[in-house]
Amino acid sequence: MTEKRIQPLARDAMAYVLAGGRGSRLKELTDRRAKPAVYFGGKARIIDFALSNALNSGIRRIGVATQYKAHSLIRHLQHGWNFFRPERNESFDVLPASQRVSETQWYEGTADAVYQNIDIIESYGPEYMVILAGDHIYKMDYEQMLQQHVDSGADVTIGCLEVPREEATGFGVMHVDEKDDIIAFVEKPADPPGIPGNEDFALASMGIYVFHTSFLMDVLRRDAADPASSRDFGKDIIPYIVSNGKAVAHRFARSCVRSDFERTPYWRDVGTIDAYWQANIDLTDIVPDLDLYDKSWPIWSYAEITPPAKFVHDDEGRRGSAISSLVSGDCIISGSTLLRSLLFTGVRANSYSRLEGAVILPKVQIGRHARLTNVVIDHGVVIPEGLVVGEDPEIDARRFRRSENGVCLITQTMIDKLDI
Repeated sequence: MTEKRIQPLARDAMAYVLAGGRGSRLKELTDRRAKPAVYFGGKARIIDFALSNALNSGIRRIGVATQYKAHSLIRHLQHGWNFFRPERNESFDVLPASQRVSETQWYEGTADAVYQNIDIIESYGPEYMVILAGDHIYKMDYEQMLQQHVDSGADVTIGCLEVPREEATGFGVMHVDEKDDIIAFVEKPADPPGIPGNEDFALASMGIYVFHTSFLMDVLRRDAADPASSRDFGKDIIPYIVSNGKAVAHRFARSCVRSDFERTPYWRDVGTIDAYWQANIDLTDIVPDLDLYDKSWPIWSYAEITPPAKFVHDDEGRRGSAISSLVSGDCIISGSTLLRSLLFTGVRANSYSRLEGAVILPKVQIGRHARLTNVVIDHGVVIPEGLVVGEDPEIDARRFRRSENGVCLITQTMIDKLDI
């Protein structure tokens, strides 16, 4: 008789977060930081979602592989994720590309970012590996995915989104049978295969993979010995397993964590200025699609100690007020009006200024009489008095980074070049 397992599978798993991405489509927002380190939601960084999912799922061993422009990310991890204790069989490793396998070799791909740290992984002895992308916004219980992986006997289980077929051309798409066994993996297909019984939708890869550790190590070593490989999970590892083993799709809807207020499974790739702005501004809705107030599944982050937000002045035209907005600690709204805006920590909005559809990163100062509409303002920018953005597209495009949908990204370098 087989002994019934009591301990969750997550306790025997290690989460390995791939956080080395350049995030070039976010333009100047990633000039000084990797995409996973970009601010989101008023207090957090993008990577906090994958890390919080792992922690909330019960995983207590976590590794984060970093590469490009990693200082901001590493500093955030040191400040906000330093509470793991070895005596509780917990670990949190930041793993920069440090030429540990070769003195000249950075991480050549996502698979190589794991391969170069095999000795560290094996020293902990996890039974399962959960490979995660560090640059998406979502809430997910990885324990559910681990359970499916074990129950199905899969060599790899791949997290998948159900997306309309016409939107799946930018993803790696799973061609599955009726049991969700993966028949083929197609990278960015012109004609994505539909889901059996629901042909208008396709299964797109989320970049989340579950393996038995011993199997993954064997596959990584085989891949590292192949001179033709690009050392990438999506391009090399997954297609090899689909052809030579058993790959199974895990539908996000099965493990998506939702509060009573979240209507549909929420997942966002905030990889463009428009997508980033929209996902942040959506949080100002009365009932947003993403519930950051759900105490049963908290998004952990660096909890900076700050005084409360403050609103001052109550004169006509000079009233500190915020409507449908999120305002973080240490913000002072001094005679300024906020409409459907999100302010990170330490923003100063001075008298007679007006912000609408504004995503303001930490430590920004807004000068008097400024009018800013549909903007993303980078960390530490000083907005001069009287600056107007969002009312003349031609002027905006000359001065700032203006997106396809008319959102202006503003950095201090751009401000310094203004002739005001």
